[in-house]
Amino acid sequence: MKRKALLHTPTNELIRSYSSLERKLGGLGWERYYEDPELLQFHKPASIDLISLPLHFARFSSIHMYDIVLKNRDFFRVVDL
Repeated sequence: MKRKALLHTPTNELIRSYSSLERKLGGLGWERYYEDPELLQFHKPASIDLISLPLHFARFSSIHMYDIVLKNRDFFRVVDL
């Protein structure tokens, strides 16, 4: 089974950490949401969209990647490594 990665398409940069992802999402208007201490979450103030991720990047899976792509279609895509 091929491993997947999240690609930030405007910069052609693979997302390799949550700090990198947080910078990219922040640039798109997403803000950290601190409601659940068990998750890393982001929301857009003007919408009901919420991105929920596991606390540890090692558990960041293709399901989470596709959720990010769905909510940011022009800025991310999932690629095979």
